[in-house]
Amino acid sequence: MTVLIDSNVVLDVLLNNAGLVANSRALLDFAEQKRFSGYISASAITDIFYISQKKLGKKAAREAIRHLLHIYYPATVTGKDIYNALDLTWGDFEDSVQFIVGEGLDADYIVTRNTQDFSSSTVPAVTPEQFIQIISE
Repeated sequence: MTVLIDSNVVLDVLLNNAGLVANSRALLDFAEQKRFSGYISASAITDIFYISQKKLGKKAAREAIRHLLHIYYPATVTGKDIYNALDLTWGDFEDSVQFIVGEGLDADYIVTRNTQDFSSSTVPAVTPEQFIQIISE
């Protein structure tokens, strides 16, 4: 199973977001156990670094990214992906890019806390909680 992980799920773990971290951390555990092939888009990785270094500091954020890349694969974002995302009429450009990358991976799911932002997606968007149920069945 191929899964694209949205930046908000990763940030829940790195920033220890109360009430959200447990399920997002469970995804890391499942990925480490090779229960699915997890990807994070290259553009999301830069966003994750930028946001997390504000709280963790640059050195810790860099180490966190290194650790993530031992668990999740980076998914390439091409110029064509950007142009295709621009052609979508979605409200959030970052989500458009995520969708295009997920589609290119032939992903089974996009795991995000903002599933409503992917309502036009042909790749099913599920919350961490929903994905845990799916993978546990």
